[in-house]
Amino acid sequence: MTSTTSTPPKQSSGLGRRRLGVPSVTLMIIAASAPLTVVAGGVTTTFAVTGVIGVPIGFIVLAAALAVFAVGYAAMSRYVTNAGAFYAYIAQGIGRPFGVGASLVALVAYNAMQVGIYGLFGFQMSMFLEAKLGITTPWWLWILVCIGVVAVLGVNRVDLSAKVLGILVALEFVAVLVFDIVSFSVAPEGVSTAGLELSNLFVPGVGAVLSFGIAAFMGFESAAIYGEESKDPKRTVARATYAAVAIIGVFYAFSAWAFTVGIGPSQIAEASATYGPDLMFVFMSEHAPVIISDLMQVLFLTSLFAALQSFHNAVARYLYSLGREGVLHPRLGSVRAVSRAPWAGSLAQTIIALVVTLGFVFAGEVMGLKNDFAPTEFLYPVLTMFTWLTNTGAMGLVLLMCIIAISVIGFFRRDRRGLGRWSTFIAPLISAVVLFTVFVLIVANFNVLLGQAETTPVTFVLPALLIVPGVLGVIWGFAIRSRNPELYARIGHGIEEAEVDLIDGEGHRGI
Repeated sequence: MTSTTSTPPKQSSGLGRRRLGVPSVTLMIIAASAPLTVVAGGVTTTFAVTGVIGVPIGFIVLAAALAVFAVGYAAMSRYVTNAGAFYAYIAQGIGRPFGVGASLVALVAYNAMQVGIYGLFGFQMSMFLEAKLGITTPWWLWILVCIGVVAVLGVNRVDLSAKVLGILVALEFVAVLVFDIVSFSVAPEGVSTAGLELSNLFVPGVGAVLSFGIAAFMGFESAAIYGEESKDPKRTVARATYAAVAIIGVFYAFSAWAFTVGIGPSQIAEASATYGPDLMFVFMSEHAPVIISDLMQVLFLTSLFAALQSFHNAVARYLYSLGREGVLHPRLGSVRAVSRAPWAGSLAQTIIALVVTLGFVFAGEVMGLKNDFAPTEFLYPVLTMFTWLTNTGAMGLVLLMCIIAISVIGFFRRDRRGLGRWSTFIAPLISAVVLFTVFVLIVANFNVLLGQAETTPVTFVLPALLIVPGVLGVIWGFAIRSRNPELYARIGHGIEEAEVDLIDGEGHRGI
């Protein structure tokens, strides 16, 4: 945190303006949720851990809940355009100190999601090369390579990232649809609708199903982060959010159903526990040409890469927004002269990913903790780095969405701006209750999500990584109010559109 006497430099403001349309933003949202990764890894893990057959209908239930959340979120997006997204919404809806606290929770959550996925990427890449080419490489080597590639894209034009992610997401959808078609053609127990029946969802274990399922949607809320770079912020954010929720919800539900049909409702839980994320590829190798299974494994890797790039972009823009407004060091608000990308925020996220990765490498390889946390050595990055961090990130983002729903009510409390009570009060209130319920379920099932048989220090340390920065952020916000009222007034309010236009015309200093 920088001194409260600092003021953000004007030349640092202004991301690349008006470059992203609804399709581009929607694709970046979907990329963050990593469709192939969710279907191959998330769905099988949920079946294996819970034994609940109603996982497919669980995605529909969650999509409906998030669609209600999106009503108020989209309404507020018409009046708040800020790369800080959650931070700005909470600052304007509840209060600036709470916005600062939310910003630090968001930074921890998004970084945890992004860095955690690196663990799975490194593991999957090293296993793939060993299985197909007989090459043995350390899992962390490929993480370091990937960090470099993500860093390069992160400091270039955002529409370049959008194009790359668009291609990767399209390929993911094709791969999963091929799997779905093969599953329905095999159907050892017939085309059963057991996975779509609510009676098979609301059974013991439903809490864990919803806890796992909500993580599959993480990233859908990121449309507002690109508001300043959208062609029409007042419409793009809302339309992209609705589109992403609908596409993700239906696609995941249909593909999870295809899983139950292809394997058989009576066998899906046992098969998922036996093979884990490899179940999809084992199934395809048995019922389709081997080349298709191999291609799907490659696309699994690109799916992880797409999610990594999307979360990297989100973190970079959060840091940019906080730096621009002086909440964190003003230098973080710098943009690159040519690409108008938030290069300082991007570089900071790259350093965070590098440091955390090296920390896990040191803990596992030097301190020998891989023997304590993984039944077999090669699973260490999956059972620690991936599992710990992504579940922590999901917990933080669900908490923030709950607070956002309350912020929408606060934002429209005195002036509904011509909007109805449904979008300004009723829908946000319903979503706040639902999301808080899901958050409680995540807390109650956190041991299950971490794959722990009993409570350990990790069970408490990981949530503390979210709560402590949030509390400190609120205190920091109040400190800014008393020490620097001018800076305090800017918190969560970005820069005025007129100022942006002036900066756009004059150009920027940067690298």
